Amino acid sequence: MVRWLPLESNPAVMNKFMTGLGVPGAWACTDVYGLDEELLAMVPQPVLSLILLHPINDKEEEFKAQEEEKIDADGQEVSDNLYFMKQCVGNACGTVALIHAIANNQGKIELEDGPLKEFLEKTKDMAPDEKGTALENDEGISKAHEESAQEGQTEAPDRDTKLDMHFVAFVEVDGNLYELDGRKKFPINHGSTSSDTLLKDAASACRKFIERDPEEARFALVALASSAE
Repeated sequence: MVRWLPLESNPAVMNKFMTGLGVPGAWACTDVYGLDEELLAMVPQPVLSLILLHPINDKEEEFKAQEEEKIDADGQEVSDNLYFMKQCVGNACGTVALIHAIANNQGKIELEDGPLKEFLEKTKDMAPDEKGTALENDEGISKAHEESAQEGQTEAPDRDTKLDMHFVAFVEVDGNLYELDGRKKFPINHGSTSSDTLLKDAASACRKFIERDPEEARFALVALASSAE
């Protein structure tokens, strides 16, 4: 597997990365300091996506297997308008999460000409695994990712280091809340939502991650939202 340097859960790093990809300054990543109502109220509106950084451990892997087995058996509704890609590049989960957040809000984000706009146009009709392979071979996004990954507050780990932290994105498409995780077989439909209630509903979904592992403290949240600039 090709491996990239991991991105930090750091809005400054993410925003520089997105700018390089052609995301206009009207939208930016911002820290979400907690899931309480008062802390969520501090997040600029509108919110387009909530991105969760969470640990990968035995508890989470066991839940993932059970969840996929249940959906395989019961089925779920998934909008034809949802953009979902598999992760085929090691340590690229931050980039995959940002692509999921942006790709599913193209009606609101007017992408400038650049590597991401070209990538989304090229891959829009591909299967999820084909999109993942296309990302692996995309020099423009790969270069922007590498430059951003080296600008975090902490020294970037070696690209061959196996990390136990993972980014997932939550988005609203056609009235449903979707969890988009390139490690999973498919998107996860978490039920009805709206653009107005996305932050609250996605926060509820994130709370379940924390409740599954209450002794674990390494969770971080970032929202893709209206820029205060």
